[in-house]
Amino acid sequence: MLTILGFAMIATFLVLIMLKKMSPIAALVLIPALFCVFVGKGAKLGDYVIDGVTGLAPTAAMLMFAIVYFGVMFDVGLFDPIVRGILKFCKADPLRIVVGTALLAAIVSLDGDGSTTFMITVSAMYPLYKRLKMSLVVMTGVAAMANGVMNTLPWGGPTARAATALKVDASDIFVPMIPALAVGLVFVVALSYVLGRRERARLGVLTLDDVLVAEKAEQTETVLVGAGGSGAGSGKAAAPAGGSGAAALDGPGEGDAEGEDDDGFQGLDPHRATLRPRLYWFNALLTVALLTAMIMEYLPIPVLFLLGAALALTVNYPHIPDQKARLAAHADNVLNVSGMVFAAAVFTGVLQGTGMVDHMATWMVDVIPEGMGPHMALVTGVLSLPLTYFMSNDGFYFGVLPVLAEAGAAHGVTPLEMARASLVGQPLHMSSPLVPAVYVLVGMARVEFGDHTRFVVKWAVLTCLTILGAGILFGII
Repeated sequence: MLTILGFAMIATFLVLIMLKKMSPIAALVLIPALFCVFVGKGAKLGDYVIDGVTGLAPTAAMLMFAIVYFGVMFDVGLFDPIVRGILKFCKADPLRIVVGTALLAAIVSLDGDGSTTFMITVSAMYPLYKRLKMSLVVMTGVAAMANGVMNTLPWGGPTARAATALKVDASDIFVPMIPALAVGLVFVVALSYVLGRRERARLGVLTLDDVLVAEKAEQTETVLVGAGGSGAGSGKAAAPAGGSGAAALDGPGEGDAEGEDDDGFQGLDPHRATLRPRLYWFNALLTVALLTAMIMEYLPIPVLFLLGAALALTVNYPHIPDQKARLAAHADNVLNVSGMVFAAAVFTGVLQGTGMVDHMATWMVDVIPEGMGPHMALVTGVLSLPLTYFMSNDGFYFGVLPVLAEAGAAHGVTPLEMARASLVGQPLHMSSPLVPAVYVLVGMARVEFGDHTRFVVKWAVLTCLTILGAGILFGII
């Protein structure tokens, strides 16, 4: 019964958010609460939620202060040279922009943190996608898949979990997997090329100057219409209302003199008031030191970002009103992401607390035919797709993988083969509703989670199967 209810709860959640019948936050909270009552453990809902929140609180803290830190770094202009380099490569060609998104996400993923990757990638690429009216789900999908492949780095999490669970060396798992993962990354780049061609066919190829001229013509027309219809003769009538796009890079009221909208290239504006060119090398060294400390695990990641955010704010904006303005500018992203993480804590808390995850995992193992024993590595690779999507990495690697490994050992399949196969599902896992980083991605890109899911799942599954096929072909799995 718990197995059926577990799958039903996940299916209900996915259907409702994909059909946009509920917001992700509401669905993450209300659906598990309802199913907790169905299970007959409604009285323990509070304990399950507290356990879930306790487990995800460090992640929420890390995301909150990481958003503030990297937001400040973009405010002060640290990443402007990188953005200019990407813009120079991409120009206004949708094909180049999509390929550039994949390459940027893959490169930034070297730090091993998905949230950091998504913050940098979206901040750099979002203005281009908005300017050219490109599909934002293409950006989020490509970034998530590229990060999913790179998430298998030994310091990224899954490899270390697999090594710990099966008591093998992480390097023995990862190094032989490099050819298969390289094929997976090439597939993502090739896929981004195909998606880019689609966008190019839909939009054509322009220069940035053409886009800006067209936009200004549209704005002028809007101003004239507004003046005729409502007497609003001010040029401000052309500016789109609301939207927090400027908040990420500019302070309130800090638009440029030419009346560009909130989705413009504020990140490249050389005259924005938040720039701190004299402190460029301080900020660069601080960021390098922060990422180095994170990789070397000198301190817990939430503590590192908390200290980094406080130091960045204090040095770059010594006046308290300026600090408050920077915090206010990034408050939307902080609130959206942290709220989503705590809502996800309800979902995971109920799944684990009621025992639904354990029953689902046991059922999945039990349904494997006896004759598949010698092929348990292949079975594990295939199962890693749904299991890492529907449960956390901790649940899969520490709860399911050891059981699968025991079944494989009885038929001569080595723990290393099982561990490598278990990494196959990571490109799909990075778009799981149980991964906090994905809410950073869709939140900053202003994409509905359901839209992202509908777009990315099929492509992520193909990426996973490509890695699995390459692993089998190379004799790695």
